[in-house]
Amino acid sequence: MGMSIAGGVYSWRIEPTWVEVVKRPLPIPGLRMDWVGKTLVQLSDLHAGPFVDDDYLLRSFRFVSDLKPDLVVYTGDFVTRGWNLSNARLEKTYKEVPLGRLGTFGVVGNHEFGRKYQEGALADRLSRMLENLGIRMLRDDAIHLPGLTIQGIDDLWGTKFDVDYTRQCLAVNRPDIVLCHNPDVVDLPIWGANPCWTLSGHTHGGQCRLPWITSLVLPVQNTDYVAGEYLIAEGRRLYINRGLGYLARLRFAARPEITVFNLERG
Repeated sequence: MGMSIAGGVYSWRIEPTWVEVVKRPLPIPGLRMDWVGKTLVQLSDLHAGPFVDDDYLLRSFRFVSDLKPDLVVYTGDFVTRGWNLSNARLEKTYKEVPLGRLGTFGVVGNHEFGRKYQEGALADRLSRMLENLGIRMLRDDAIHLPGLTIQGIDDLWGTKFDVDYTRQCLAVNRPDIVLCHNPDVVDLPIWGANPCWTLSGHTHGGQCRLPWITSLVLPVQNTDYVAGEYLIAEGRRLYINRGLGYLARLRFAARPEITVFNLERG
């Protein structure tokens, strides 16, 4: 009985805000030498809104800002669906979003599209707000930095995603890094032969992972995609960030994550 109570308290009060900073390499084939050693921080699934504590997000933002990263990328679900974008709490929190010294980029997640994930105007509005804060939103668009191309794909469950258009964008841009919220995108017939990394979120790392159950929360078709790195066909690699926020304050064996990548030549 005591162990059950302790486990419940841990998964409710401790782990949901016990952030793990994951440091790992990001090897990119043919990476220009002036990018080697640069840092890229990935943040995902912030879920600002009625459930996630504002002070917790602000502490996480300030931690990342203190790292002085070269690049910062956001892989969707900035808010929880249905949250009022004009809310003063949201404005106050997002004024402190960490930015990269050389660039800050983001993509929308399913929650940006409202309660039924079909409110395209809501995603547009949030994207404009984030752009004004310094986050370049990549919505089926690419940014060509000198020696490094980053492509953003609109959310798979949203109103804008189109397989043929996305395939064309990837073929033209041949990105080194692809940002997309939902990792199921890596299984679609849109990828060319060029090796690239896909950085995703969406899964919350399963949120609660038990020895006899893979996870309690896993909103993907390919349930192999939970968290961490995956080798995909044709030399492509996927990394799934466990996210900072949650829809219910409950995590077990799936701590919230800030990922700090160190760029290397592949």
